[in-house]
Amino acid sequence: MTGYFRILREFGFMKLYLQGGILLGPSALGRNPKYLHAIFPHQSLTVLDTIANLGLLFFLFLVGLELDPRALRRTGRKALSIALAGITLPFALGIGTSFVLRATISKGVSHGPFLVFMGVALSITAFPVLARILAELKLLTTDVGRMAMSAAAVNDVAAWVLLALAIALSGTGHSPLVSLWVFFCGSGFVVLCIFLAPPIFKWMAQRCSQGEPVDEIYICATLAAVLAAGLVTDIIGIHALFGAFVLGVLVPKEGPFAGALVEKVEDLVSGLFLPLYFVSSGLKTNVATIQGVQSWGLLVLVIFTACFGKIVGTVVVSRFCKIPFKEALTLGFLMNTKGLVELIVLNIGKDRGVLNDQTFAIMVLMALFTTFITTPIVLTIYKPARVARSEYKHRTIQRKESYTQLRLLTCFHSTRNIPTLINLMEASRGTGIREGLRVYAMHLLELSERSSAILMVHKVRKNGMPFWNRGHDSDPNQIVVAFEAFQHLSQVSVRPTTAISSMSSMHEDICNSAARKKVAMIVLPFHKHQRVDGRLETTRAELRHVNRRVLEHAPCSVAILVDRGLGGTCHVAASNVDYTITTFFFGGPDDREALSYGALMAEHPGISLNVVRFTVDPKIVGDTIQLDMDDQHIPDARSNDEVFLAEFKQKVFKDGSIRFKETMVSDAAEAVDVIHTYNRSNLFLVGRTPEGQLVGALNTTKECPELGPVGNLLISPEFSTSVLVVQQYRIQLTGDSLNSLKAEDTAEAESDSQ
Repeated sequence: MTGYFRILREFGFMKLYLQGGILLGPSALGRNPKYLHAIFPHQSLTVLDTIANLGLLFFLFLVGLELDPRALRRTGRKALSIALAGITLPFALGIGTSFVLRATISKGVSHGPFLVFMGVALSITAFPVLARILAELKLLTTDVGRMAMSAAAVNDVAAWVLLALAIALSGTGHSPLVSLWVFFCGSGFVVLCIFLAPPIFKWMAQRCSQGEPVDEIYICATLAAVLAAGLVTDIIGIHALFGAFVLGVLVPKEGPFAGALVEKVEDLVSGLFLPLYFVSSGLKTNVATIQGVQSWGLLVLVIFTACFGKIVGTVVVSRFCKIPFKEALTLGFLMNTKGLVELIVLNIGKDRGVLNDQTFAIMVLMALFTTFITTPIVLTIYKPARVARSEYKHRTIQRKESYTQLRLLTCFHSTRNIPTLINLMEASRGTGIREGLRVYAMHLLELSERSSAILMVHKVRKNGMPFWNRGHDSDPNQIVVAFEAFQHLSQVSVRPTTAISSMSSMHEDICNSAARKKVAMIVLPFHKHQRVDGRLETTRAELRHVNRRVLEHAPCSVAILVDRGLGGTCHVAASNVDYTITTFFFGGPDDREALSYGALMAEHPGISLNVVRFTVDPKIVGDTIQLDMDDQHIPDARSNDEVFLAEFKQKVFKDGSIRFKETMVSDAAEAVDVIHTYNRSNLFLVGRTPEGQLVGALNTTKECPELGPVGNLLISPEFSTSVLVVQQYRIQLTGDSLNSLKAEDTAEAESDSQ
């Protein structure tokens, strides 16, 4: 249920403000004329509508920014067929319903405009609301999600064209020639914009360098152009919104220019103007006009017609396209989502005199109901993110069949992580892997509660990357080029993918993706980054909780990368790789996994591996502290360590790039001194929860329990080397490995209080 209520955030704010307006308006409190005139005098309503419509103008500009014409041209046949079915059948049923309404509660309205307005109102799919629902349900990057978004984009464009036709038909003139003139003038405006606007915007975008602030002159000029375009279309007789929408579509989506426009406009629009528009719509909605059996029967008819047309039309065409019934039914309900665009259509119809108060109230309630039912029904019939994890064999790096394909899921939040991540992949190529290395590069994007953020992230490229990102530190073009270059140079299979989720549930996306792709290890970025002075600074505290949950629920081994640079700020070619990697072995499954990974890296001709095994002087064993992950399996763990090391030593004799050293120490301080002697290594590779007599004495700090005792030591300012902390997959975490994760919140609370 918590997931369901979380889904309602995007549409929920609209619903909340709209309901507030309904309660304040003639439906409830406003039934008292004295109250209504005291709280909302006629002069104030004029100001309210003016500000609300100004905000709506810029909102439609933002919506246009999210529609990429090139993406529409790439729409597949299935999505196009679904979109057409989702428009034609509801539109036809809307026309049929309009005859019933004209014969009962809408007598005297213009016939042609009313038919088109009803058809458009029933055939619309709310693009932004659908994106929010798909993202929250973790369907945005699935086949169903991509198909729904592609179909909704086509539906959106078609709906605006039909709405332009409806507005032209509802013009003030009674002659058909007037409507025809308005339509042709509107078409001419669009054609003129297509020829003039893109070169100008492209010229502006070329002067905006990535990573630098966009010149305010360009921002102001664009916003002024939005107002001018709205004025022109309003003079033509269509509506001011169309000019803003068309201009938004024509703005180039590459580079930082589009993102800067969103940053400047979105907070004001979503935080102030749109709530006023919702309240204004609520004040115009008089639910009290729906009285008697006839009116309520018409409400049921409109709701049934809207749902039936969208769902049945989509399901039938989807089945013809050989889409499974469950997915087809899901698409039907998703395409039935209404939202702000529906309200815009209804308000325009009311302002033009096409919809009376009773019809307007019925249509508003229909929009609320159809969107409200979408999420719970989709949650019930389609749950791909919650399917049982598939069984697969190779969940760890340590395996008997070392020649089998190695699959890694490497996660990153921004371009800051890319150079070290790519160089780590280069080091992981291991020539002994006959079937090669396959890397899934997952871009982790937060699903923000800000409405326009959804309009940003719903665009997912064919290669898995978002088509643009508001953040200046995350340019998808740079990311794509970096991974493509690495793939061509190293012959490693790299498959980019995207996870769009809230921070509280991002670990589910990561773990489910790892299970579906049957990877052996997930590589996560540490939640801190290195400053210029060498110290680590928290990037985002929420990332720490994501890492912790992945460690607890992962279907395979997990590694956390503390990035202090590995090979510099660019990809190092295979022939230029010259790394020294050091692994400290205390004992336990995590250390065995780390050493297995190190042995794999040592197969690279440019990498040498130092392995330091710590043992305790037998004379003082009784005085040391022992830390084990599960006390019941101590003998087995020691036996497994000895067997593993015996096999590893045989490999050392054959491989000159591996140096194995057993170091006997008397206490933890002596072990730390030994570790310091390897400070010039390029990478430390350690287990998250090692076992043995020395580990307990090393565990003096709990700053980052997810890194374990050795990892915490290596991220101190005394060291400047990148660290990869490894946890081997186990069916269920036990002992200290689990307790350290559970204690993390307590440790964080203590550090915050100091």
